[in-house]
Amino acid sequence: MADERGGAVRTTSIPGLLIVDLVLHGDDRGWFKENWQREKMVKLGLPDFGPVQHSVAMNATAGVTRGFHAEPWDKLISVADGRIFGAWVDLRDGPTFGVAETLELGPDTAVFVPRGVANGYQTLTDGTVYSYLVNDHWSPEKRNAYGYLNLAEESLAIQWPIPLPEATMSDADKAHPRLTDVQPVQRRGTVVVGANGQLGRALMARLPSAIGVGRPEFDLSDPDSLGSVDWSRVDTIINAAAYTAVDDAETLTGRRQAWALNVEGVGRLCRIAAEHRITLVHVSSDYVFDGTVVEHDENESPAPLSVYGQTKAAGDALVGQLDRHYVIRTSWLIGDGRNFVSTMADLAGRGVSPAVVDDQWGRLTFVDDLAQGIIHLLERRAPFGVWNISNDGPVQSWADIAGDIFELCGRERDAVSSVTSEEYALSRPDHRMAPRPRHSALRLDKIVALGFQPPEARERLAEYVAALRDGAT
Repeated sequence: MADERGGAVRTTSIPGLLIVDLVLHGDDRGWFKENWQREKMVKLGLPDFGPVQHSVAMNATAGVTRGFHAEPWDKLISVADGRIFGAWVDLRDGPTFGVAETLELGPDTAVFVPRGVANGYQTLTDGTVYSYLVNDHWSPEKRNAYGYLNLAEESLAIQWPIPLPEATMSDADKAHPRLTDVQPVQRRGTVVVGANGQLGRALMARLPSAIGVGRPEFDLSDPDSLGSVDWSRVDTIINAAAYTAVDDAETLTGRRQAWALNVEGVGRLCRIAAEHRITLVHVSSDYVFDGTVVEHDENESPAPLSVYGQTKAAGDALVGQLDRHYVIRTSWLIGDGRNFVSTMADLAGRGVSPAVVDDQWGRLTFVDDLAQGIIHLLERRAPFGVWNISNDGPVQSWADIAGDIFELCGRERDAVSSVTSEEYALSRPDHRMAPRPRHSALRLDKIVALGFQPPEARERLAEYVAALRDGAT
């Protein structure tokens, strides 16, 4: 992509290694360039990599040769004065490990080097001034995270303009290993917060290389426990942890616990994500709405009825301030363990005929499908923002779904009687009931347009109940 005011960005055979053609504005006094201009360059396709340190190396003579160093940060390299021959080798674990690129560049060119790609260069003129912006602060301790490769690696056949025996090199660079001895740099990974929960387990089953963290060792309400993860090695956080005891949240103790986890804890994750440029995927709820809209789209403003809903809406607002975020709205979650479906199936099997509310409508969401939808968003690099994900199919009341479950268990549908939410609350005078949205169904047009078609809830319900009856869930 090109822009006469801001240059162009070109791709290479190394994923993420980008060449930036800069515009030099010159007259009889000299020239001027915008070496890093966030707004223009991001529009051209350069990552918004958040530089925090600017370093400059002055090279006294032609032939100074440095590298190959694969550093634990992204950087934008350029030349302030003179010319260099640049070379880059992908040392990241993956199919392009060992792929090399070379380029001669002067002040009119910059190169974006992603972390894990080894950078090397040779000066072609005396007094060459080499400049680089990085998105992490250098410290001696961080050298342990570097990857190194010998500049003379034979398999790359790099044609250095000044032969290496004649070049000026450090003893350390001369001693770097050959490619066969290089340990590939591990790519930044994914952390699943709440990995012990029903959604967390479904995510971990599909992301075998992810790091799963959860209580009691990792607790969002305990700031000290968050330091157990090396966040510099993390690319994505999926937050599947939450305080979800909807009715208990209406009590004094529950209210405090809900705010501590769903708001204060989420705020801590947001600070971590902002500091380390991590994408944060945050799982939200239909309870952020008052349920007066029959079907909720991604643009609807929150209007929660309950304390739980208020805490989820507040957490969503914090996450929404991040540049790199996904807020995933979902509803009526069903996974392994005790839930509405397993409870109804148990009642059906014991011959009990329950009364179930018939004035709350929505769709079930099975955790396997929700997990797959989240992964789809990440793999497609979907636009950041709010996304609805639930199962598809007709909108039903809880009583309708209970009737389906009873039929699947061999009971008559009319064994389930219908009651209003108010009647159900009156039948449990010793249990404080939180207000719930009457309409919880989520519009799915946006996620479907991205290429993910959630299965129908009834189809998944039949599979789930069959597994329950076979003892597999």
